[in-house]
Order: sequence, then C-alpha cells, then structure tokens
Amino acid sequence: MILVTGGAGLVGKELITQLLAKGERVTAIYNKTYLPEFNSPLLQQFQCNILDVAGLEEIMQQNDIRLVYHCAAIVTFNPSRKQELFKINIEGTANVVNAAINCGVKKIVHVSSVAALGRIRENETINETMNWTEETSNSNYGKSKYLGELEVWRGIGEGLEAVIVNPTIILGDGNWEAGSSKIFKTVYEEFPWYADGVTGFVDVRDVVKAMIYLMESEVTAQRFILSAGNRSYQEVFNLIARGFGKKEPHKKVTPLISKLVWRLEAIKSLFTGNDPLVTKETAATALTRAYFDNSKLGKFLPGFAYNSIENTIAHTCMLLQQKLNNR
Repeated sequence: MILVTGGAGLVGKELITQLLAKGERVTAIYNKTYLPEFNSPLLQQFQCNILDVAGLEEIMQQNDIRLVYHCAAIVTFNPSRKQELFKINIEGTANVVNAAINCGVKKIVHVSSVAALGRIRENETINETMNWTEETSNSNYGKSKYLGELEVWRGIGEGLEAVIVNPTIILGDGNWEAGSSKIFKTVYEEFPWYADGVTGFVDVRDVVKAMIYLMESEVTAQRFILSAGNRSYQEVFNLIARGFGKKEPHKKVTPLISKLVWRLEAIKSLFTGNDPLVTKETAATALTRAYFDNSKLGKFLPGFAYNSIENTIAHTCMLLQQKLNNR
C-alpha cells in the first residue's frame, strides 16, 4: 500500500492520478482539502495533519503502508509565516520519517526543492552536491527545505530507504491562486512587468513520473534535480501569454523598481492579510540568473525524457482555460 502526503497539492494530485492509472492502491492524507474529483475504489482519503505523530502512525499501521511519497509542504515567502513554514517543512518531515521508521515503511520519496541547494550562485551551475547556506540563499523557504532534507538523511542513517527530488519551478494546472501556478494567473491578467532572471522549469507530469520511477527502482540515498531546462522569466511569461492569447509583459523590472514593488506589496498585505504577490526574497530571485544541471537523473534513469517547456505551457494553458470556461 502506498501513502501520499499533501494529496491536495499540485504534485500530490498529479501523483494520485498517475498511481491510480497504474492500478495502485493509494491512501492519501490531507490537512484541509478533501479531493472529490477522485472517484476510485483504489483510493482512500484521511484527514491528518503531518504534525499529528500519533495520527500518522495509526494511518500507516492500519493501512499496511510500505511506500511513502512525502509531498506535503508549505510554499511561502511571506516573512510573517516563518514559524508555520518551519513547523510544517521541518518538524512535519521529521514526523513522517519517524512514523515511517516505526511502522516498517520500506521507502520514501521526499519532494524537496532546488531552493534547498542554494540558488543564488551567479557564476556557477547548480548541481546535487550543493547545499543551502546563508550566502547562497535569501529565503526562509530554502532554509526550511534544506533542514527538512536533513531529517530524511537522518532517516536514511537509521536504515530507511529514501530518495530526494529537487524540482525547479513546477508548471501545471493547479490552483492558480497559490504556488507556482500563480504565474499563469498573473500573466492571464496581463500583469505588465517581467524580470530578466533565469531559472529552471519542469512539468508536474514529469516530476511525478520521475518520482514513481525512482520509487520503483533500487536507487536510495540520492537526491536529484528535476528540470526540463533553464529559461528566462521573460521567455516563459511570453509563452504563457501566447498560450492564453493575452498581451505579453512589456515593462522590464529593474533592481530599483523591484525594491519599490516588494515594499508596496508588504504594506498591502498588512491590510489584506494575504501573502504579498512579491516579497524581498522573490524580487531578488527574479533578477538572479540560476542555471541548474539536470544530468544526474539521466544517469540513474537512462532514457527518461522531459516534456519541452513549450509543450508544458501550451498544455497547461489549455487545461486552465477549460476550467475558466466551465465556471
């Protein structure tokens, strides 16, 4: 039996979709959002916060869980949510690891992020040998994912088989009010600004495909960057705009403008209570040219191929447009 944490998220939902298509029996846990769109006798869902150690162990034991995909996490760059971020991404991961060890789980695939590698490296290609440091990261999110990874490595030291994946920016038709899918909403609404920074992008379908292959393999005690390629934000924004038939962003963000924007967003969030669209950290990241080496995965999974970024964006825009039309 397979357990998926964070089943309601972008990666979790795609993972459940692909596992059910393979005929696997899946147990999914969610914190707040039950998934009514899945109507399968192969899937059972339980409400369980990953901070609930007893609840995690009970679900693993009662459902004879042997494989765990740990997708649950918080992605936020809002400084006011630092405590919550650390609690879920670090303590929550420790709880999943501990429960897995106590319940005899065979293997875990843990979803981390390239933020855990330290992506502020202007003249250096980033690979899996690198780690977060104060000098190479500007976000609490990156620190939380790095420290969460350390909990997985601790589990490996205690005899647990585990693999860590470090996706770049994940593109898919998730909730475009939050997470990386918010990029699509921003461009759809014809936000005029673009940044000329560079980073990696990857299709959520490919992230999940790699996770399943790695789980089914003999590979353990390894981490893998998942990225279809490095592109500028401007290029990706333009592709999304064309996919929706919208106006391409045409105003370039400069360092001075970015400082003004994140400060205005910080003030705005104080009144709305919502996460700011841009923070000091995300403004700096958008201007950074980060290049990721994705070659390691191919050495362990020969023949693995990514969807092109063009294909991914066209596919995602089509699915999101269908959702909008069906409202």
